[in-house]
Amino acid sequence: MSTDVPQTEEAQLSVQGNARLAAVHKYTDELGAPEDGAFDRIAQMAAKIFNTPIATVSIVDDDRVWFAATQGLDGVRQVGTEPGLCASVVHHEGPYIVNDAATDPRTAEHPLVTGDLALRFYAAAPIEVEGHALGTVNVIDQTSRPQLDPNQISLLVDLAATVAQLMEIRLVALTAMKERKVVRV
Repeated sequence: MSTDVPQTEEAQLSVQGNARLAAVHKYTDELGAPEDGAFDRIAQMAAKIFNTPIATVSIVDDDRVWFAATQGLDGVRQVGTEPGLCASVVHHEGPYIVNDAATDPRTAEHPLVTGDLALRFYAAAPIEVEGHALGTVNVIDQTSRPQLDPNQISLLVDLAATVAQLMEIRLVALTAMKERKVVRV
């Protein structure tokens, strides 16, 4: 006889959130952003594909969204985890599109929408590793966009998958190097 008590939706989300954060830390605590510019190139390609002035590769931690790479967002390394943009994408399945952030109820009150940046268009694809969304590859514009090209969205998803693969490869390589050092000692 099972003594398992069904979890509430809130408890299930908390467990999922804890597992996601464990994955974030596993892949970022030691790796950080690659110094070879690989993520920078991903952000540059995303901006070109969507013809936007801003693109980022972001990692969503428990208390901040930090940028592993940015294009057109000089000097900004992190933002808060207010709902509506990157922090919401990691809890959403698939691409996340906001055509006009000023009128979209998910984002209308977000500081990046109401503040100096005046964000209007946002499209993101989650960076998924081990079944968890660690962050996003996203594009941002200060002009709304009513129509999107499905091919562009598909390419954004591909760029996020490329970041995930790079993260996995880097973790495997780092682990192998550490094991090799331990064996030599």
